[in-house]
Amino acid sequence: MKLNTKTRYGLRAIIEIAMNSSEHGVLQKDIAQTQNISNKYLDQIIAELKSADLIVNTGGKKSGYKLNGDPKKITAYTVFKAFNSSLQLIDCLSNNECCKTKLCAAQQFWCGLNDHIITYLQSKTLHDLVQEQSKIQKNNDLVMFYI
Repeated sequence: MKLNTKTRYGLRAIIEIAMNSSEHGVLQKDIAQTQNISNKYLDQIIAELKSADLIVNTGGKKSGYKLNGDPKKITAYTVFKAFNSSLQLIDCLSNNECCKTKLCAAQQFWCGLNDHIITYLQSKTLHDLVQEQSKIQKNNDLVMFYI
């Protein structure tokens, strides 16, 4: 299973927004620079995050973005769903027509794994990810190099 780029970059972008949630929001150009995402591609990501009601503009055309909800209630799965209609590891989880038989132990196995992935994504909130990112940045700031 490989997540698409929009999903991966979308999660990075919304973490960035959540970490810098001032009343003025975070400017798209700042997200693009910090996350090393092209501004043009970020336009598409921002549009999908806005469409999913996860973020909002803080003002006019050149304003920033902020979360449209409590980061403790926004899960990684919610962000995933902003870019994907569903999580299906294999085709026969969504369409039994591809299966050779209706009773299939392999399909039940994949269905169980699929459920575990969804449960894991649902268990991680944006708040959790922001805390983890803060730890990473703090540890990175403590690293010193001596010549």
